[in-house]
Amino acid sequence: MLTCIAALCASFSPRAYSQSSPAASAYLGFDRNDYPGDDHLPALRQTFSYAGFWLNNPPGENTNNWAGKRQALESAGFGFLVLFNGKLDAELKTVTHATGLGKSDAQAAIAAAGRAGFPKNAIIFLDLEEGGRMLPEQKAYIYAWVDGVNASAFRAGLYCSGIPARDDGDIVTANDIRDNAAGRSIVYWVTNDACPPSPGCAFPKSAPHPSQSGERYADVWQFAQSPKRNDVAGRCPKNYNPDGQCYPPGVDPGKHLQVDVDTASSADPSNGRRH
Repeated sequence: MLTCIAALCASFSPRAYSQSSPAASAYLGFDRNDYPGDDHLPALRQTFSYAGFWLNNPPGENTNNWAGKRQALESAGFGFLVLFNGKLDAELKTVTHATGLGKSDAQAAIAAAGRAGFPKNAIIFLDLEEGGRMLPEQKAYIYAWVDGVNASAFRAGLYCSGIPARDDGDIVTANDIRDNAAGRSIVYWVTNDACPPSPGCAFPKSAPHPSQSGERYADVWQFAQSPKRNDVAGRCPKNYNPDGQCYPPGVDPGKHLQVDVDTASSADPSNGRRH
C-alpha cells in the first residue's frame, strides 16, 4: 500500500464534488506495498481490473516482492499501475543535486520497467509521498525525472496529493506540479481519501470517474487508503473495517490483505499489458 502523504497535507479543507458520474467508463483497481500472493489473485480479480506494481522498494520497505510477478498478474487478467518510489525532500538537498537524482532515478525506472517486461509506451508513475506546494529542489527532481522517462520508450506519470493543504492558501500538490510543468506530458494519479468526494472503503459496481476526485484532468484517483487516515477521512462512511483497514470483498479479513482503492479511466492505466 502507499503510505500517507506527509504533514504538509495533513490539514485540509475538503472540496465537495458532484457525485453524478460522467458518461465515461471507470474501473476499480488496488495498490499495496506487499504483493498479495498468487493464491489471492483470483478473488481480487473479481473486484479489480488492475493492480499497482512496484519497480523498486515501496515506501518504508527494504525489499520489493513485486519483482518477477508481472506475468502472474497479467495471466490472472490484471492491468497495471506501474510505480517507482521517488526521493523525499530531505534527500534532495539542492536544485543541482535534485536534478541529478531525477535524471538517475529516471534511468533506474526505465531499466526496471524493461527488466520487468513492460511494453513500450507503458506509463511509469513516480510516487511522491510529500505534499503541499513543491519546493524548488522538489520540482527540479520531478521535472528531471519526467523528462528522462519521456525521452525513453516509456511515458511519465505522477502519483501525488489531490487534497487542498491549508498552508500556502489551500494549494493542491497536483495542481502546483501541473501549473509549473511548462507543457510537459504527464499523466496524473491523484490521491484524495477525504469524504466527500471519496466514498470511503467502497467497491461500487459503477466506479466513480477519476475526475470526481476534484481534479478533472486526473486519469487515476486513489480514494481509499489503508489504514484509514482519521485526520483526512474522518467524515467517511463507516465502511472501513473496525481495525481501520480497507479489506477487499471475497477475502477473509483475517488474512489482513488490506488495500488502497483506486479508480481509473482505463482497465490498464499504465498500458502495461503485453497482450
